[in-house]
Amino acid sequence: MKAVYFASVRERIGLTEEEISPPAGVATVAELIGWLSARGEGYAAAFANAATIRAAIDRNHARPDSPIRAAREIAFFPPMTGG
Repeated sequence: MKAVYFASVRERIGLTEEEISPPAGVATVAELIGWLSARGEGYAAAFANAATIRAAIDRNHARPDSPIRAAREIAFFPPMTGG
């Protein structure tokens, strides 16, 4: 699946987007954030306050408990983003 990063999440990770392959045990947005956080310092910083991160699955807002199994794209962004 494609992960897309916006605003401060993008700045901390240093990527606009990337293809990711989370392990089978990662089934929800919250679990994906946890898995991404463990990938390095930039990811850990981007997702340090996971409660403030918003996500969209295939361009539809998603809750932390939303399943990711059929997702083609998951976007992450802070509560407010600029243009």
